[in-house]
Order: sequence, then C-alpha cells, then structure tokens
Amino acid sequence: MRIDRIELRHTKMELVSPFETSLGVELFEEHIIVRVDGGGVTGWGECVVEPTPSYSYETLETAWHVLRDFLIPALVGKEILNIDDALAKTGWVRGHRMARAGLEAALSDAFAKAQGISLSQFLGGTRKRINVGVSVGLQYSPDRLVEVISEYLQDGYKRIKIKIAPGRDLALVKAVRKAYPDIQLQVDANSAYTLKDIDMLRALDEFNLQLIEQPLAYDDIYDHSILARQLRTPICLDESIYNVSDTKAAIELGSCRIINIKPGRVGGYTESKRIHDFCVSKNVPVWHGGMDESGIGRAGNVGLASLPNFVLPGDISASKRYYKEDIVDPPFEVDADGTMAVPTKPGIGVDILMNRLEHVTARREEFKP
Repeated sequence: MRIDRIELRHTKMELVSPFETSLGVELFEEHIIVRVDGGGVTGWGECVVEPTPSYSYETLETAWHVLRDFLIPALVGKEILNIDDALAKTGWVRGHRMARAGLEAALSDAFAKAQGISLSQFLGGTRKRINVGVSVGLQYSPDRLVEVISEYLQDGYKRIKIKIAPGRDLALVKAVRKAYPDIQLQVDANSAYTLKDIDMLRALDEFNLQLIEQPLAYDDIYDHSILARQLRTPICLDESIYNVSDTKAAIELGSCRIINIKPGRVGGYTESKRIHDFCVSKNVPVWHGGMDESGIGRAGNVGLASLPNFVLPGDISASKRYYKEDIVDPPFEVDADGTMAVPTKPGIGVDILMNRLEHVTARREEFKP
C-alpha cells in the first residue's frame, strides 16, 4: 500500500460530566486523530495523549511534534507492505509510544479495510461480544458514589471500578460494598500510594475486590512485588507496564497477578499482542483499559479486546458514558448483559461523522509526499 496522505487533527471534546482521579479533574478530552489515505482506503486512529504530562511524559504537543517531524515523514509517499514494515521504518524512534500507537492504529484500520476484514479479524480476535465495565471517578461523598454506581448498574454494567486517593478510599469502598455486596468491584489508585500505606491497602482485603490497580508509583515494579506479598487482593499493573519486557519483569517478580493493556500506553496493537501472548503463556489474565477515547479509539479498543485472553471486563464503556455526541456512527452501546458487540464491518467498523469531527477539531495539518 502506498501512503498517499496523512492528516492530524487536534480534537477537543467535552465530557458528559467532570471525571476526577488522584491525578486531577478532567472536563474535556484533547487527543490527536490520525487519518491515513492509501490504496484506495482511509484508515483512522486515535493518539490518546493529554495536554499535560500527568499520566504520561508524552503530551499533545510532543506527540504532534514526533508525528509531524519523524514518524510521518518515514511513511508518507512510501510503499508499505504491512504493519511490520511500517514499524521497521519508524523503529529508530525511541519511546513516544502514544504517538506511535495512534499512527499504527490508523495504518491497521487501513490494512484491514484493504483486505475487507474487520479490525478484530486483522488482530486475531475471536469474540463476537466483549465484557465491559465502567470506571467511576472520585465523587464528593460516599452516598453520591453509590448513586452514580446505581445508574451504571441500571445501564447493564456488571463490573464497577472506582477511583481512590489518600483520604478518599476506605469510606468509599465500604459504602459501595454495603450497598452492592455482590458486584464485581475494582479500585484504581493511579499511583497515589507508597509502601508506607500498606496498612490501609491491606484493609482493602476485606472487601472482596477483584483487583487493586496501580497502587504505587507509575514507574515502579519492584515495590509492587513487596506490596503484593502483603495482600490477598490481586494487584493489577497499568502505568508501570510499557512493553512486554516490563510485563516479564512484573510477572517474574510477583509484582502483579493481572495486567491492564492500553495500546496507547504500550505503543500500539503489535506490542499489546506481544503482552497478551506472553500473559497467555503464564496464565495471567489481562483486561483492556481506557483513556476516554472518542468512538474512533473505542472501536480500536473493542477490536483488540476481542482477543482470547482479555478475560476480565475492560474500561470500554458506552459512548454516552463520555460524550453527548460521539464522532462515529453507530455509537457504542452496552447491552443489558454487560457486553458490547464487536464491529464486523471492514476495519474499525464504524463511520466517521465528518461534520461532528470538524466541530471538535481545534487544529489540523496534512502531509503529502
């Protein structure tokens, strides 16, 4: 496939409601939408960077720079045989995984469309439907948290994940467990604690949690191995896992029993599949995280989450969970049984609503040979 044109769009989409974690409060999501034209098809991907380096060292501006000045010039106007060929041509760029993932996603969509198959098939997915959960941000009171969860349970979600932070943890978990003793419940700390908080984290054992996600530092693997030996509740690593090498270290050290895979964080679908496959070999379950993607990124997430070892419900919620109006059709919905259909049309399987995309575009740049 000859890459004829690549386009970047800086999008800004208002969230349905503020989303608070230990890292701060978000009112909007600003990402980069990547469009690749070649071989008579158009591929779409989403680069899940944020304006600030709070979750990752990458920001919207650094990703735009790396895409514009290094990754795109290595591909535009070139004949690209397949995804491996594209990765080989850009492999000299170190790091910048979110920038690379957005471009790989658009290329994968294009190659899947060129072959007339769904992204799920292109990636090796096996499921027609995936189990999904919902991530609930910090609320101003335990009672309000219970109310919000009630609404999500009515929508069909079977797994609930709540954000916690120092001083806003045990009371929230107690309230949720009292109201809903039998739901699948997870907590996500977003790296807010240290080993000095072992007593509090150990207290979470009594609440029958499915997992505790990333309790310690975002770049730590070793301290998590110490903490894991003190807890009955499984630890899941998110921010600490950047590639399959990190995955091997975490599993061998006993730092976690579950891995959260986000293609943006690890550099794309190819590295996601390497992590997935290694975890299969070690009987370690994985699940798919989320970065408040638009329908473009969400479609890619659904395709990846159809792989067989994504056995726990992922943070791939319905479009209406995040945005009043998504930029794809059809929007993603959750059925009463807590599952979501995997698109079957070629590529990501949704149509881009160009008028809505134009409305949320803050900046656009195109690249040709």
